[in-house]
Amino acid sequence: MSVAKKEYKRVTVKSLIDMKRNGEKISMLTAYDYTMAKILDNSGVDVLLVGDSASNVMAGHETTVPITLDQMIYHASSVVRAIKRCLVVVDLPFGSYQSDPKEALRSAIRIMKESGAHSVKMEGGKEVKESIKRILNAGIPVMGHLGLTPQSIYKFGTYTVRAKEEEEALKLKKDALLLEKIGCFALVLEKVPAKLAQEVAESISIPVIGIGAGSGVDGQVLVTHDMLGMTHEFNPRFLRRYLNMYDEMTSAFKSYIDDVKSVDFPNESEQY
Repeated sequence: MSVAKKEYKRVTVKSLIDMKRNGEKISMLTAYDYTMAKILDNSGVDVLLVGDSASNVMAGHETTVPITLDQMIYHASSVVRAIKRCLVVVDLPFGSYQSDPKEALRSAIRIMKESGAHSVKMEGGKEVKESIKRILNAGIPVMGHLGLTPQSIYKFGTYTVRAKEEEEALKLKKDALLLEKIGCFALVLEKVPAKLAQEVAESISIPVIGIGAGSGVDGQVLVTHDMLGMTHEFNPRFLRRYLNMYDEMTSAFKSYIDDVKSVDFPNESEQY
């Protein structure tokens, strides 16, 4: 059963908690630049994630590992300048928080001060607990991320579904409870069995946002370039394409090229 959508003048971490309590699903998409962020914000999306997926879709890297803190701040700053309503969450990139809680805090402070973002997101559970606590103690909201954690791709060796086995599923449940206990305001679950994701969402009071985690969670997130059909080579089961922009854009570019070659563009009305 659908729930009436409440109009939020400005979405905050408290808004997301309220949405979960009221049974309203949370919409979240990625953004890396001003123009796209402005369109997304005007559309009414609740959360914009400045994801380290920029490493893939913006820079062409095979993984999220290469992107730097400076690059994340650049993308986040561009997004923040565009928005008026939605909550902006920024990924802490690989290497900026895993080994040293003090370094983690410095990284999070730089993102907040230099980009104007509203919160940060971190991958991992118990192993990054001290880094998360250090950041939370400084008053910076943290969104957790469990399941498939792309920054650990070289550890896993594959992007396959996580937590299918009982031992890993149990660890994920414990980590989710831990993240809630230490103060994370929300949690992303990526590519885990739908039944497990629903169990986690029902066991904790903070919102659980899924990507490839079924419909029993509190919200959904997709990479904007994927759902628009711009990255046409990427076809996971969880992805629904709402447009086929690769073909649409290719057609438009070819029309432009033809018009230039044939001197159809610019015509008299397009000149000074």
